[in-house]
Amino acid sequence: MNNEQQYLDLLKYVLDNGHKKDDRTGTGTISVFGYQARFNLAKSFPLLTTKKVPFGLIKSELLWFLHGDTNIRFLLQHKNHIWDEWAFKKYIESSDYSGPDMTDFGRRSLVDEEFNKQYKEEKSKFDDLILTDDKFSKQYGDLGFVYGAQWRHWQTREGGFIDQIKNVIDQIKNTPDSRRMIVSAWNPEDVPTMALPPCHTMFQFYVNDGKLSCQLYQRSADLFLGVPFNIASYALLTHLIARETGLEVGEFVHTFGDAHIYLNHLDQVKEQLSRIPNEGPQLKINTDKSIFDLDVKDITLEGYDPKPAIKAPVAV
Repeated sequence: MNNEQQYLDLLKYVLDNGHKKDDRTGTGTISVFGYQARFNLAKSFPLLTTKKVPFGLIKSELLWFLHGDTNIRFLLQHKNHIWDEWAFKKYIESSDYSGPDMTDFGRRSLVDEEFNKQYKEEKSKFDDLILTDDKFSKQYGDLGFVYGAQWRHWQTREGGFIDQIKNVIDQIKNTPDSRRMIVSAWNPEDVPTMALPPCHTMFQFYVNDGKLSCQLYQRSADLFLGVPFNIASYALLTHLIARETGLEVGEFVHTFGDAHIYLNHLDQVKEQLSRIPNEGPQLKINTDKSIFDLDVKDITLEGYDPKPAIKAPVAV
């Protein structure tokens, strides 16, 4: 089966079998609980072709995680705005913000032209301050103990930290049959202070016949906007860890908790399901550098031939 068909089947399954549920954002969803998809990474890189997915954003976000970074400045330097909304929300709800009322900006910006103009202006000012003002960036650009912190600097009771990524690389190299090759982002102590509690909560590696596979458990999955990024990001992570440990790639197994389609994404999902997928691209890593020293330019794709992008609002 084409790797992408796994994702398209998931969309159709939720449309056909999902339950309507309220959610934190107030948008509403169609949701199922529990689903699993499998992607053969040796066959192709699972970046969707039924709509264009910006691979540059996926690369810079994953490297941001692997650096242990939690401040959006690095992302903005690479023109990546994936995490802006949560940082911007923190700023406009603070006493330091004195601009136009941005209350309920996630939805109002979609229907009110004047509001949308103001929103973009205020957001642009915010981004400029993150990039140029160290004090402002430290206060409003940092998202707390999100993925990068938990992966690379998990805080211990004794005041030290655990580098889970380095540890799991060592395990794969030295004890490849271990059933404990796990990285967790869900730290109950830190969840209340995170901008967004981890949606992809933990992942586990598995070695067999010289191939590395990875399984992700994702507690909450925005199927139209978020999951295409998650699939490609963890596929890329599996490639990078396999390369670091001298293995070939096997499968990426994606296990879902609450898999949902937002009610304001239904038309976009139906449009995507009407499209026929192309063959998936191939991943190229153009350097011998360590996983911790990679630059965005070191990672490229060959043969990526997607259909046009399909825009949809982010529920914040």
